[in-house]
Amino acid sequence: MANKELVNFIKEARKRGFDDWQIKEPLLKNNWPIEEIEEAFCELKPKYKFKNKVSLFLDSDLLKIIDKRAKKNMFTTSEQIEDILRRSCLRLSTTKKEEKLDDLLVSLFSRKKTNKK
Repeated sequence: MANKELVNFIKEARKRGFDDWQIKEPLLKNNWPIEEIEEAFCELKPKYKFKNKVSLFLDSDLLKIIDKRAKKNMFTTSEQIEDILRRSCLRLSTTKKEEKLDDLLVSLFSRKKTNKK
């Protein structure tokens, strides 16, 4: 069982915007056993199935923009990315009908020759 004080410290540090390495480094410098640190981080790992896991590799400039927006919205970076994706999906579902109508109009007025005789 992980040290509850250490787990709470990690949670608080993450809320303040520190990444895992920025949290681990001072703990190691202050002689915390690596096993205890890793055990505390393992306890905080999300218990998701693999289908919910997504890895993104973002350009550092884009990440800075997302971080800035996350701070403005009082989110973590991962929460901000999740919010962007959710909003994008909602927007897509509302415009889907309009896109179908546009596709229909394009097909009606297209100059593409059909094989009708």
